[in-house]
Amino acid sequence: MTVAMTLAYAAALAGAFGLIIGSFLNVVAYRLPRGESVVFPASHCPACDTAIKPYDNVPVLSWLVLRGRCRSCHKSISARYPVVEAVTAALLVAVVLAKGADEDAWLGVAFVVLLVPVTLIDLDHRIIPNTLMIVGTVVSLVILLLTDPGALTEHLIAAGAAGGFLLVAAIAKPGGMGMGDVKLAFVMGLFLGRNVAPAMLAAFLAGSIIGGAIMAKKGVKEGRKTAIPFGPWLALGGLVGLFFGDAIVEWYLDSFV
Repeated sequence: MTVAMTLAYAAALAGAFGLIIGSFLNVVAYRLPRGESVVFPASHCPACDTAIKPYDNVPVLSWLVLRGRCRSCHKSISARYPVVEAVTAALLVAVVLAKGADEDAWLGVAFVVLLVPVTLIDLDHRIIPNTLMIVGTVVSLVILLLTDPGALTEHLIAAGAAGGFLLVAAIAKPGGMGMGDVKLAFVMGLFLGRNVAPAMLAAFLAGSIIGGAIMAKKGVKEGRKTAIPFGPWLALGGLVGLFFGDAIVEWYLDSFV
């Protein structure tokens, strides 16, 4: 089997896995902030509580076949579910294509799987659960020890620097930055290593643009009072660091160091 065929096969598997895990991440994002088990009971309609049959729980396809409605009560089911499944699949395919069909992709795959529920939960509830941060910390360290133990020190330093930077910001301006954001920055450093630097830059740039847009619409005084969850922008920055971090860091070192 040629390298191209191997990569295509791995990308296809990543896409299939992404659809399945994306369906599970929808459950995590809904249940975890409510203190519910993410395993039991099985998936059910949020409107009538009827258990969803396996043939109605096929990622993306079932939603399309049922036209976004529950088979039992015919209440509409949010389009967010298939969108999350499709986006997760697309991101995992992108990770495999960018990192290769080997162990180099493991860290990126795990990072994406973490960022999806973090983003959804922070958007819905303005929190970043400690459970996800603990899982992210453990998983990132295990993968590093298994695949690239020599890089562990760099990633720990990056985690401390990123988390410490946001911790200082949180202390300097209480209420402006949550401790969940601080913990997420720390975990991002574990996954990204030195590439957390462009990730943080991208996150602040994206957040500033959105904040500026809100102030332009509401006025500076009202805009400053509008709370904006920073987790999604950190997640976006994390993707920038994951896919483009190496190129950005190398460009910076070649140009300015």
